[in-house]
Amino acid sequence: MTMPVIRQKILLIDDEERIRNILKAVLSEEGFEVFGAKDGAEGLQQVRTVAPDVVILDLKMPRMDGIETMIRLKELRPDTVAIMLTAHGSIQSAVEAMKQGAYDYLTKPFDNEQLLIVVRRAAEHARLSGELRDLRRQLGQMPTIEDLLGASETMAKTRGELYRLAKADATVLLRGESGTGKELAARAIHNSSGRHAGPFIVIDCTAIPSSLLESTFFGYERGAFTDAIERRTGKFEEANAGTAFLDEIGELPHEAQAKLLRVLQEHEFTRVGGTSPVRVDVRVITATNKDLAREVQEGRFREDLYYRLNVLQLVMPSLRSHPEDIPLLARHSIARHKSVLGSSVSEISDDALAILCRHRWPGNVRELENTIQRSMLLAHGSRIEASDLRESEWARESGDEQSGLEARVRQVTAEAERNIIVNALEKTGWNRTAAAEALNISRKTLFNKMQLYGISEETSSQRRTRG
Repeated sequence: MTMPVIRQKILLIDDEERIRNILKAVLSEEGFEVFGAKDGAEGLQQVRTVAPDVVILDLKMPRMDGIETMIRLKELRPDTVAIMLTAHGSIQSAVEAMKQGAYDYLTKPFDNEQLLIVVRRAAEHARLSGELRDLRRQLGQMPTIEDLLGASETMAKTRGELYRLAKADATVLLRGESGTGKELAARAIHNSSGRHAGPFIVIDCTAIPSSLLESTFFGYERGAFTDAIERRTGKFEEANAGTAFLDEIGELPHEAQAKLLRVLQEHEFTRVGGTSPVRVDVRVITATNKDLAREVQEGRFREDLYYRLNVLQLVMPSLRSHPEDIPLLARHSIARHKSVLGSSVSEISDDALAILCRHRWPGNVRELENTIQRSMLLAHGSRIEASDLRESEWARESGDEQSGLEARVRQVTAEAERNIIVNALEKTGWNRTAAAEALNISRKTLFNKMQLYGISEETSSQRRTRG
C-alpha cells in the first residue's frame, strides 16, 4: 500500500493581494499547500485552524506589523518557522525580526528562485524539527508517570492512581489548582497506556474563539465557508487511535458542550460543511481548576457531559499538601535548568530551602520552578542563597516567622529584576522569545517589563561602558 504524501503547509500574510497571488502560484507549483491572509489578525486566526509549517509575512502591514504578528504567532505555535518579507532598504528591520525569532527574511522585489531557496530551507528545517520531536517520543523521552516527582506519601499515592488510570481506556477528568501538573499527568497517562504509540493532541479550550470551535474540533470540508479551499481535519480526527487532552474544559462554551457530548457518546462527528459522519477511536482526558459539579448546579456546564467526562477522576495535589517534597523539587529544577540558562548554580543553601518550605505556593510546582529559575539568574556564585530569592514572591506571607523575610524584601529592588532580565537577554543574544522561555514568562510580559525598566540592547551596552 502506497502511503499518501503529506504536503507541507505555508501561510502567506500580506496586505497586498498581488503579492499573495504571486507567492501562492509559485509555491503551489512547488508542491506546497498554500493559504493566505490579508493582515496579522486574519493570519493568526488561520494559524489556529491551519497549523502551518512555515509562515511568510510582510514586515509593513496596517494595524499589526509583521514583528508583532510573528511574536503572537510564536506564542500560539512556537515551532512554526517564520520568514519575513521586507522592502529593500529596511534590512535593519529584518535583522531585528530575526532577533525576535524569524528564521530568515526576503527583500522585495525578489526573484522566484531566491524565494524557493529560502522557503525550501525553511520547510526542511520545519520537517526535521518535527521528526526530532517524533523521535524523542519514540525513544521514550516524553513524560512518564515517574516524572511526577516526590518522595512523599501524597505523591506516591498520586503516581499509583495514575498507573491505574493508564491501564483503563476510559475518559479521565483531572482536577486541581493551576500549576499542579495536570497536563504533565495527562501526557504521562497517555505514554503509559495502550495508546502510547498513537498521537497525543492538546486542545486548549481557552485559546479557541467560539466561532472556530467546531471547525477546530471536527475540521471542515472544501467550500464549507469562503476560505475553505481544501478539506481540513480537526483535532479529534488528528487524535484518532490516540488521546485528546482538553485543557480547561470548564471554559468550553455551552453550545460546544453538546457537540463534544455527541463525540463521547457516538464516537463520531461530521465535519463543518460535510454530510457523512467520521468515526474515530479517541480517548479523552480533560483538565480543569474549576468545580464542575458546582458549574453544573449553576447552569454553566451540562450535567450529561459532566457525567461522561467524570468516568474516572483524579485530583492533582497542591504543593502545600506535600511540602516535604519541596527540597527534592527545588534541586531537580536546578539540575534541569542549569544548562538551559547557562548558569553555574548547582546547589541551594539550607536557609534558602527553609524559606521555600515556609511559602504557601499558590502557583504550586509551576511557581516553584519559576522561582528557582529567577534565583539561578540572580545568584552570584554556584549556590542559591536566601538573598537570591525573589523576595517579593514571599511578601504576601504573614506571621511572626515571616518577619525576617520582610526585612529581606526591602533589600530586593526593581534593579534586581532588571538585572535578571538583562542577563537573560544577553545570554540569548537579545532574542526575546528565547529569553522569555528561559525566564518562563510570556513574550508579552517580557516586552512590558523591558518597557517598564527602559531595557534595550543599546542602553545595556551604554551601562556596561559606563561601568
